[in-house]
Amino acid sequence: MNPMLTAGRPLIASQTLAVLLLAGALALGIAFEARMGILMMVGAALGMALYHAAFGFTAAWRVFISERRGRGLRAQMVMLTIAVLLFFPALSAGTLFGREVTGFVSPIGVSVVFGAFLFGIGMQLGGGCASGTLFTAGGGNARMVITLLFFIVGSVIGSAHFTWWSGLPAFQPTSLVHEFGAGGGILVSLALFAAIALFTVVMEKRRHGQLEEAPRINVHSQRWLVGPWPLLFGAVALALLNFATLALAGRPWGITSAFALWGAKGYEFLGGDVTGWGYWQTPDNAAALRASVWSDITTIMNVGIILGAMMAATLAGRFAPSLRIPLRSVAAAVIGGLMLGYGARLAFGCNIGAYFSGIASGSLHGWVWLVAGFAGNVVGVRLRPFFFTGGPSQPARVKGS
Repeated sequence: MNPMLTAGRPLIASQTLAVLLLAGALALGIAFEARMGILMMVGAALGMALYHAAFGFTAAWRVFISERRGRGLRAQMVMLTIAVLLFFPALSAGTLFGREVTGFVSPIGVSVVFGAFLFGIGMQLGGGCASGTLFTAGGGNARMVITLLFFIVGSVIGSAHFTWWSGLPAFQPTSLVHEFGAGGGILVSLALFAAIALFTVVMEKRRHGQLEEAPRINVHSQRWLVGPWPLLFGAVALALLNFATLALAGRPWGITSAFALWGAKGYEFLGGDVTGWGYWQTPDNAAALRASVWSDITTIMNVGIILGAMMAATLAGRFAPSLRIPLRSVAAAVIGGLMLGYGARLAFGCNIGAYFSGIASGSLHGWVWLVAGFAGNVVGVRLRPFFFTGGPSQPARVKGS
């Protein structure tokens, strides 16, 4: 086969995806409003950043738990630092560029602790978190498509049980921005980020004697398209794109509410009825269920993430789906996906909506999610040998998961 023709295929495929993305964004802008199309483009940028930087929450936590390597966790602290510096003043003012903005601030209770813990186990068995599932599935990992499918199923089941769980003991939503103001909330948050980063440094040096060096990547103009990106570039990009989401959507980046919506609409298509469930009786959720799925901001951003990751994978020449998946790995994807979906509904979000965007919103719920979710990851890492060969630290066959 002609090598030039083979080399040109990724470029042709990526150009086709780019045209599809632009057409979709334009159609959304015409059918609804311009910002909807722009938000799909923001989603695509998130997908590319996640893929090229291999920015995974699951792998970062697994590597720290099993090997005490903290580079990924420290990158998350950089991402959160940039986010609170941008978010807190805007949330305190209540407006951003003339648009009313609100954060993700949720109650803290039994459902959050159990849901985040369950989600954490699901991260390690499913092979990814919410963002990781989307960008790795978009990047061509067939196993993660299974995780995504059962993530959606688990989300529907979680929405069916949501009323019971939300009735359990809980504290009222608490925001650092409201309690301490923007400046005070930033200082408290930065102190916590620094403490976590310092803890990872101490633990890594205690185990290995020195910190792991970041891979040296020669960044040039072409590298932005084909990757890979330095991990810290991914952290900065995710923080800035989340802020762009806040400016355009009036609220931060989220992922999993769309999974519940997709599953509910699919269930109704098959003849089921979810309108009697408490979760779907809240005004916002009831309106989303009645409307077109394409009017849902989270949906269009998720689609953008998938397309963006797919473009990144094709440009890098790595889009090569394989259906040769070991049976145990399939079982882990099914179980992990169900845990991810169910846990996200109970905990008012996932690693993005609850952890990243929750902490960026100043919500104490985000910090509780972090602790419970990390504890779930500890258990999940211990369970991995039952499904994957190698051991607790055996990486998933997913880039950045």
